[in-house]
Amino acid sequence: MKIHGSTALVTGANRGIGRHFALQLLERGAAKVYATARTPELVDIPGVEVLRLDITDPASVAAAAATAQDVTLLVNNAGSNTYANLVTGDLDAIRTEMDTHFYGTLDMIRAFAPVLAAGGGGAILNVLSAMSWFSYDYSNAYGAAKAAEWSLTNAVRLELHGQGTQVTGLHLGSADTDMMAHYDGEKTDPADVVRTALDGVEAGRFEVLADEWSAGIKASLAGDPNEFYTLPKAG
Repeated sequence: MKIHGSTALVTGANRGIGRHFALQLLERGAAKVYATARTPELVDIPGVEVLRLDITDPASVAAAAATAQDVTLLVNNAGSNTYANLVTGDLDAIRTEMDTHFYGTLDMIRAFAPVLAAGGGGAILNVLSAMSWFSYDYSNAYGAAKAAEWSLTNAVRLELHGQGTQVTGLHLGSADTDMMAHYDGEKTDPADVVRTALDGVEAGRFEVLADEWSAGIKASLAGDPNEFYTLPKAG
């Protein structure tokens, strides 16, 4: 997948990592970048084509796909984090996570797969998380949704192979964005995350690990979960 000369669509492009994707795609010579958001008036990037898009609304997704019939690179970046747990958390918040990360991403892929096929195959980049692979109290709904999105990414890669569509999953830990403003730990520069991700797309990578944290979490999956999770005794 060559970014220079491509036509890209980025979801959630009004801030954070999505904004960096739109900027760097332009810098790398994309012929057109659709910068989409639920509040398109907040997109402030010169040179992009702005579209209103709510990935949790099937009608909005269908309208975007009908408009952007020239897309060759789809960047599924839009996300949410309700900080809900699964056992005691609000069910509407839990459903929001699944509607966004799983069903919203799937709806985008289903809508744009024919567009990509018509353009010769193209590529899809799904922005995932190191939390695809571990759970963390008070973000368990988010983690469960990201785990589902990881599985979705691996599945659609197989399903779209025949039409020549490349599917890449991006995993990262904490990036210095508005969504992680509350977190006091080490954060990765979102510009570095995006640069690594786009390099991976151009290299044809199935999976991109944006930082050491993600690489370490994935490596831990081969071990005993008791070595990863340290829990106090109940009762």
